[in-house]
Amino acid sequence: MTRNRLRPAHRSGTALSALALAAATLAGAARAEDVTITVWSIDGFNQVGPSDTFSKEFDEMDNGIKVEYRALQFDQIVNETLRAFATGNAPDIVSLDNPDFALFSSRGAFLDITDMAAQSDIINPEAYFDGPLNSVSWDGRLYGVPKYTDTIGVFYNKDMFAEAGITEPPVTWAQYEDYASRLAKPDAGIYGATFSARGNEEGTFQFLPLIQMSGGSYEDVNTEGAREALAMMKRMIDGSVASPDVLSYGQWDSTGTFNSGNAAMAISGPWEIDRMVEDADFEWGVTLLPVFEEGGDRSSALGGFNLGIMSTTKHPEEAFKVLEYMVSQDDRLFPDFGYLPTRSDIELPESGIAEKDAALAVFQDQLQYAQPRGPHPEWQKISKAIYDAMQSALTGQTTPDQALEQAQGTIDKIVN
Repeated sequence: MTRNRLRPAHRSGTALSALALAAATLAGAARAEDVTITVWSIDGFNQVGPSDTFSKEFDEMDNGIKVEYRALQFDQIVNETLRAFATGNAPDIVSLDNPDFALFSSRGAFLDITDMAAQSDIINPEAYFDGPLNSVSWDGRLYGVPKYTDTIGVFYNKDMFAEAGITEPPVTWAQYEDYASRLAKPDAGIYGATFSARGNEEGTFQFLPLIQMSGGSYEDVNTEGAREALAMMKRMIDGSVASPDVLSYGQWDSTGTFNSGNAAMAISGPWEIDRMVEDADFEWGVTLLPVFEEGGDRSSALGGFNLGIMSTTKHPEEAFKVLEYMVSQDDRLFPDFGYLPTRSDIELPESGIAEKDAALAVFQDQLQYAQPRGPHPEWQKISKAIYDAMQSALTGQTTPDQALEQAQGTIDKIVN
């Protein structure tokens, strides 16, 4: 999927000036006590991120609005938010993985901010790329803002490649498996490759692109290429070319294996670049995800999180001001956190670090081929069918054919 750059509408004044005026107005108004806005996100659980950082910054402003921030685990945030919404205890603002957004928008759990955004000097829907914007839209209305986007590629250890006499990164999945087998040194605790085949959304995030590049989609998962991919991963695990821990590792943990020099390749995303620069004690590079045959269809995951205001908020105007502040800081997403912005009006500055800038260029190229997960209101059930099939095949409970046939039957019942 090619990312079309949208031409942003002209805005007069600056976002920060508008925020300062709004803050001064609120501060000067007579009030009995500050309004408190609660924000939930996964940021700050494993590492510092934009939501926890910007919430703290806004909370420290003397503008009549306080922000209470809560960090939740990736696996918990959707169900925790659903429970809170059902019991009347939902946060004012929540940050969710982009395919989960339709579940909330379609049920009226998010506030329709279409008219508020139209009057905003800070939030400009026309500046967002199509894919991220579509993930916060439902039935022609706007229910949130894209927070950041990302995708995945293959990190590779150039020193290990050179030692093995491998001069170029893999282009096809057959090469990927061959290189991984040649690079693995099980007796020394070094694996040829690492990835995340975890039984959650991270597993789907890494496996769905292989389904898509084999001609499938989230609605059509039982493809020949998908069966081949599962068989390949199973061979790698059984042969100690990949660690069995990939079945439980998230992407952060999996890439840590590569970072420490214990894996020659890692499938991961641009959020890892800064950690690579700081921690990797070897020469490394990034290449596009391999394809099934040279010149074949490419795909990659469209990742990233969105921000939405819950429809149950008692303070929609104040919550929108917090949202505006977070959007006003979008130019800090990559320099401060390593995340790619979702807007066409933000240019990424060069860091001056050769490996970092080269890696970023590859991920920007990879985004041309990134395809969304869904959107579908029942995405969690669809995703579970996909990662359950992957886990079933890779643990040997079923064959790849049986696993994907079962997943297809489940998905057919959901989408039809």
